[in-house]
Amino acid sequence: MTTDQATPADEDLEALEEILGPPSFVEPRQGPAPRGLDKLRLSQLYRVGSALLALLLVGAIAVAALALGGNIGARNTLIDRVDPATLQMFQLSGSIARQDTLVRDSATRGGAQPLADYRDAVRDEKAAADRMRTLLRGVPGAEATLDSLARVTGGAAGWRTAFADRLSPGKGVPADLERDGRARFAGVRADIARMQANLTSLHARTVRTLQDRADTATWSVAGALAIILVIAVALAVLIRRTVLRPVSELSRKVQAVAQGDLTHPLDVSRPVEIAELARIIDAMRHRILQEWQRTASARQLLDAQTAELRRSNSELEQFAYVASHDLQEPLRKVASFCQMIERRYGDQLDDRGRQYIEFAVDGAKRMQALINDLLGFSRVGRLSRTEDAVDLNDIAEQALGNLATLREETGAEVTVADLPSVRGDRTQFGQLFQNLIGNAIKFRRPDAAPVVEITVRRDGDDWEFACADNGIGVEPHHSDRIFLIFQRLHPREEYSGTGIGLALCKKIVEYHGGRIWLDTETERDTPGTVIRWTLPAEKENADE
Repeated sequence: MTTDQATPADEDLEALEEILGPPSFVEPRQGPAPRGLDKLRLSQLYRVGSALLALLLVGAIAVAALALGGNIGARNTLIDRVDPATLQMFQLSGSIARQDTLVRDSATRGGAQPLADYRDAVRDEKAAADRMRTLLRGVPGAEATLDSLARVTGGAAGWRTAFADRLSPGKGVPADLERDGRARFAGVRADIARMQANLTSLHARTVRTLQDRADTATWSVAGALAIILVIAVALAVLIRRTVLRPVSELSRKVQAVAQGDLTHPLDVSRPVEIAELARIIDAMRHRILQEWQRTASARQLLDAQTAELRRSNSELEQFAYVASHDLQEPLRKVASFCQMIERRYGDQLDDRGRQYIEFAVDGAKRMQALINDLLGFSRVGRLSRTEDAVDLNDIAEQALGNLATLREETGAEVTVADLPSVRGDRTQFGQLFQNLIGNAIKFRRPDAAPVVEITVRRDGDDWEFACADNGIGVEPHHSDRIFLIFQRLHPREEYSGTGIGLALCKKIVEYHGGRIWLDTETERDTPGTVIRWTLPAEKENADE
C-alpha cells in the first residue's frame, strides 16, 4: 500500500533539482601539477625545515654561550687573580721597605724587637711572593710580571745577604756597607717599579679582554635573539603558505559546494596532503552528482511504479468489495439450498447423501469465514480511525463480552491488569485482544480449565503487554511460523479456525509501531503459551 504524501527525501530531491537544474554528468577537474617545493609532502618539508632551523638555532646559542663563557672567564681572571696579585705586590714592596727601616733601626738602637719585626717582614715578603706566583700562574701575558717578581725577590735576597745580615744590633752601620746597601736597595726598588709597571700593563690588558668579550657576548646574544626572531617569522610564513592559505582556499570552495554549487571544482594544488584531500572531496562531490543523477532516474521509475501501485490498490479495493458482496452471495445460496434439500428430501437420502450435504454446507460456511477474515486482514492500515487516547481497559472488557459464551462453555478464568491508554484504532485493538484471548481459550488442555492472564509493564518508551495461558503451548521452533497467514499447527478437526488470527494480530501491532513475539525464554511453573507485544507510550503517560 502507498500514500500520496511526500517524504522528506522527496522534498530534498526537489530542492536539489531546483538548485542544479536537470541532472548532468560532471567530471572532476584536476588542479595544476605541483612543482618545486610543492612536490614535497608537509611531513618532509617540516622535517627538513625543522632540522635546518634547529641547526641554525643551536649554532647561534652555542656562539652566544661561548661568548658568555669567555666573558665570565675574563671577569674571573680580573677579579679573582689579577686584582689580588696587585694587592700582594703592594704587600711585597711594603715588606721590603719595612725590612730596610727595621734593620737600620736595629743596628742603630739595638734591642730584640726591631730584629723580630725584621724577620716578620722577611716572612711577609716570602708569603706575598708565593701568593703572587700562585695567582698569576696560567694567566695570559703574566710572564713579564713573574720575571720581574723573580728579579725583585732575588735582588731582595742579595741585599739581605750583602747588607742586612752583616749588621750587628746596636753597633751602627759601617760606611762601606752603607754605600753598598743603598746601591743594592736602589736596584731592588728599580725592580719593584718594573714589576709594578708590568702588573699594571697586565691589569689593563685583562680589562681590555674583559671589555672585548663582554661586547662579543652582547652581540652574540643579540644575534641569537635576532636568529630566533627570524626563525619565528620563517615558521609563520611557512605555516601560512603551506597550511593556512591552502586550508582557507579549500574551506572556501567546500563552503561553496555546501551552499548548493555542486559543480564548483575543488582544485587546490599545494601542498601534496591538502591537494590529495581536495581530490578526495572532489571525487566525493562527483559521486554525489552521479548518485543524484541515478536517484533522479530512479525517482522517475518510482513515480511510474507508484502510479501502477495506486491502480493496483484500486483494483484490490474493488476486489474486496466483490469478495464481500458478490462472492458471499453464491456461498449463502449454496449453503441455503443444500439445507433446503436436506429438509425436503432428507427422508429419501441415505446417510452418505446427508453426509455429503453436511460437507457442502460446512465448506460454504468456512469459505465465508475465510473471506471475512481476509477482508479484515486487508483493511488493517487502510481503513482506520486513529484516536489520541484509547482506553485498553474498555477494549479488553468489550473483548471479554464478545467471548462470554466461549468462556462459559469452557469455564475459562480471564484476569486483566490495569491497562494504559494508547494512541491507535479502537476497532483494531478490539480485534487484537479478542484474537489473543480467544486463542488462549481455544487451545486449552482437555484436563484443565483455561486460565488466561493479561499483564502490562513499562519498558522505556513502550508499553510491553503479555497474554499468558495454561494451554497446550507452542514449540519454540514454531515461534515465527505462528504469525504467518494460513499457517496452522493442528488439523482442522482438532481446532477450528482459518489460520489468520495471529497474522492479523501481528499486522495490527506493527501498524501501531510495536512488535509481537512468542516468549520462549521466560521459565514458568505451568505449561502454556506467553504472547508478548509492545505499543508506543504516549508522552503524557511517560511524564506521569
